Amino acid sequence: MAFPSRIQGSGISGGATGSIAGDVATGISAAGTTAGTSTQLSAVYNVVTVVTAAAAGVKLPTVEVGALCFVANDDSADSLTVYPQTGSTIDGAASVAVAAGKRRFFVGTSPTTWVSLLGA
Repeated sequence: MAFPSRIQGSGISGGATGSIAGDVATGISAAGTTAGTSTQLSAVYNVVTVVTAAAAGVKLPTVEVGALCFVANDDSADSLTVYPQTGSTIDGAASVAVAAGKRRFFVGTSPTTWVSLLGA
């Protein structure tokens, strides 16, 4: 991943820099308990601060080969469910959990498949 300051230092605009380095969304509230009712994510780096109840969820953007998406669950108590778009999977499943205080990094490996790495 590139540092935004280095990209802008080369003369590229702020908007283009966000597209290259990845945009950030903070203060996200998870909602719903299915892919259809969960909060849609649109940024590359996503920080969920409110999980309204255990297993409330967010939905990843449409998967593309080589796409990257980061989800942080900064809720203090509740586990977050992360869903892919309809017809896609994450680690071969219909959803994955991110425990309170944990982070998960998603990589698109096919037009319908996300794989993930669970971190601290």
